[in-house]
Amino acid sequence: MAYRKTPSEIRRLEAARENLIACATSVVAEVGWAQTSVTAVADSAGISAGSVYQHFPSKAALAVEVFRRAAGREVEVLGEVLDGEGDPVERLALGIEVFARRALENRGLAYALLAAPAEAAVGAERLEFRRRYRALFAEVVRQGMAAGLLPAQNGEITAAALTGAIGEVLVDPLGAPAERNPDELLAEITAMALRCAGAPARSSPLLPADRTPEVPS
Repeated sequence: MAYRKTPSEIRRLEAARENLIACATSVVAEVGWAQTSVTAVADSAGISAGSVYQHFPSKAALAVEVFRRAAGREVEVLGEVLDGEGDPVERLALGIEVFARRALENRGLAYALLAAPAEAAVGAERLEFRRRYRALFAEVVRQGMAAGLLPAQNGEITAAALTGAIGEVLVDPLGAPAERNPDELLAEITAMALRCAGAPARSSPLLPADRTPEVPS
């Protein structure tokens, strides 16, 4: 008769796996993908390197899970904002501001998600998540056109431009020590994105840090 894990064993393994992912995420945020080793993650989790392979068949598999969890949360938060209150242009501006602010508040992890050198498996995940970002931006751009708030345009192309431009603008600030007021940078990124979408000039949508819409961390 095949051995079957008890419910308590399953819960213990699941908790260990979640802790391992959390520790790996912290290591990646601190040193990047290239410098994250199985040994470093195991040390952070307080387990042996061999124990890591009880949960993931390879370092690449662990890296992919870390990326999916972290990037998935950012997509989820952006989606909540873009589907929230306000007209489409207001939601677009606020979504960009929230996305960029979250990146600047967790620079190491954000840089790892957006630009840090990584193995091919993580690179493939980046491409997939860019498609998800583009889909979110394309939808709100279409809503803006339907409401007469944005000029006629190819929403998919605009969404691709927004996704690429926002990520590119953030790369240098994320990869270097903070040297300028983040609120100024956030205002510039948001204004740039609105110009890209053809939104008419309006007062800055930027919210102070203590007034940023509450979204689960």
